[in-house]
Amino acid sequence: MADVGLVGFPNVGKSSLISVVSAAKPEIANYHFTTITPVLGVVKRGEKSFVMADIPGLIEGASEGVGLGHEFLRHVERCRLIVHVVDVSGIEGRDPKEDFDKINHELANFSEELAERPQIVAANKCDLATEEQISAFEEFVKAKELPFFRISAATTQGTDALIDAVITKLDTLPPVKRYEAQQLTLEELAALDEQKRSFTVTKQDGVYIVDAEWLAPILSVVNMEDYESLQYFQRVLRSSGIIDELERQGIQDDDLVSVFDFEFSYVR
Repeated sequence: MADVGLVGFPNVGKSSLISVVSAAKPEIANYHFTTITPVLGVVKRGEKSFVMADIPGLIEGASEGVGLGHEFLRHVERCRLIVHVVDVSGIEGRDPKEDFDKINHELANFSEELAERPQIVAANKCDLATEEQISAFEEFVKAKELPFFRISAATTQGTDALIDAVITKLDTLPPVKRYEAQQLTLEELAALDEQKRSFTVTKQDGVYIVDAEWLAPILSVVNMEDYESLQYFQRVLRSSGIIDELERQGIQDDDLVSVFDFEFSYVR
C-alpha cells in the first residue's frame, strides 16, 4: 500500500503534514477523527519518490479491535517505515510522552513484527510549543534511540529535513512486504458479495491507486512472471469493475496503477 505510514492520535497534524509534503489533499478540520480512510500521497525529491499514507488516528484498544483498530493497524503493517507524529505542544491537554507510549503499545500488542518496524518521530506543532516542551520530549525520544525531528506542518518548518531523513532511511530498507492472507479460489471469489468487493480508485501525481482489501489474498497467489496468472488477475480487475472505473477516470495507456505493493502500467 505505501512505503511510509504516518501514525499518531487524532488531531496531531498527520493530514496537514501529508498535504504539505505531497500532492495529497485530505480534508483537514479542527476536530477528532477527520480521517476515516487512509490518504495516500506521492512524495518526490529529485529523482526519488515514495508513497506516504496518512493512517487514520489510532485509539487506545485499537489492537484489541476497538473502533476500527484492526483495519487501521493492517494499513500500518504494510508500510516499511513508520513516522510517528506527536503534538508536542499539548494544546489539547494531552501529554505527548503518554501519547507516544500508548500508540506504540497498540502497535506492539497487534504485532511483535510491527513493533520492530523502523520509526522516525516527528514532533509537530513546534510553532505552538515552548522550548521547554520541545526539549523535554526530544530528550525522551532520543533516550529510546529514535530519530527526532522538530516540525510544524502548518508553517512547513522542518518538513524538508524530515522527508530527507525518510528517503535516506528507505534506501536502507527491503521492499514492502507482500500482504499475506488466506488464498481465495475462483469459486470463493465469485461468491463474494458486492460489499466485500468494494474498492476505491484515487489519482495521486498521475498514479492511479486502487484500494480494495479483498484484492490482497488474490495478489498473494498471482505470479507476475506467469502469463496465465496475469490473465486471471486482469479478469478479476475487469469483473470487479475496477478497470471500468479506471477508464471512467480517464486512464491512458502506460499510466501507472498501484495496488498494494504491486505497480503496473495500464494497457488497453
